[in-house]
Amino acid sequence: MSAVDEQAAAPTAPAAEDPIDVGTIEATIAAALRSGTSSMHAGEIVDLERMLRGHIALLLPSARQAAERLWRGGIDWHRRTARLDGIERQTRQGLGDSTFSGLVQVQLLARDCLWLLDEYTMRVAP
Repeated sequence: MSAVDEQAAAPTAPAAEDPIDVGTIEATIAAALRSGTSSMHAGEIVDLERMLRGHIALLLPSARQAAERLWRGGIDWHRRTARLDGIERQTRQGLGDSTFSGLVQVQLLARDCLWLLDEYTMRVAP
């Protein structure tokens, strides 16, 4: 991982008052998932990765809290905790050295972000 990737992969800590804007997150996810069907410039890939990491940083704490309410040691707790740990690791991967690796990373982050958003909307739905 290059020094630029390491700096870009540093966790983005959200402010406590940051609202979760479902529409904006959905639009970012859609753009990221479409990224594999078009040629993108490196700057666009970097921007998408930054936005996705920010969205994940907003969604991850409430997902962790929800997992901690499960019976610790149970199958559901283990699955959720492992999934959340994997998402956290993925946010630290960086974009790699090529456009292709950057596109793959952005799509992986988009899928993780979509999973977190689905979990979030199920918890807050009336």
